[in-house]
Amino acid sequence: MLYAVLCYNDEAVTSAWSKEEDDAVMAKLAVVNGRMAAKGKLGPVARLLPTTAATTLRKTADEPIVIDGPFAETKEQFLGFYVVDCRDLDEALGFARELSIANPGVGSYEIRPISAYFPAQLKT
Repeated sequence: MLYAVLCYNDEAVTSAWSKEEDDAVMAKLAVVNGRMAAKGKLGPVARLLPTTAATTLRKTADEPIVIDGPFAETKEQFLGFYVVDCRDLDEALGFARELSIANPGVGSYEIRPISAYFPAQLKT
């Protein structure tokens, strides 16, 4: 089963890391990613730019409204995601636990089964 592991953290904290701190966190996460990739279970991974770079198209009864930033103001922001192929929820939770150990501070990982997946080649 494919699972999306959605990564949330306080963007004010993560964006305040020095380059060295950020590089250290990314190196620890790369070890966790490498273990899943070696098993052939790691799909796309994305680290998002800050919410200040976001634009939201808000659907309304009339014309959609385009606003700067994320739709909701929250303590934690959606910072990235993983797609993993796990036999069950327990395996997906194990992967999320490893991520949480590698990533300092607080935050959360939402694990959600994927009902439809359409991988496509990006043309860059």
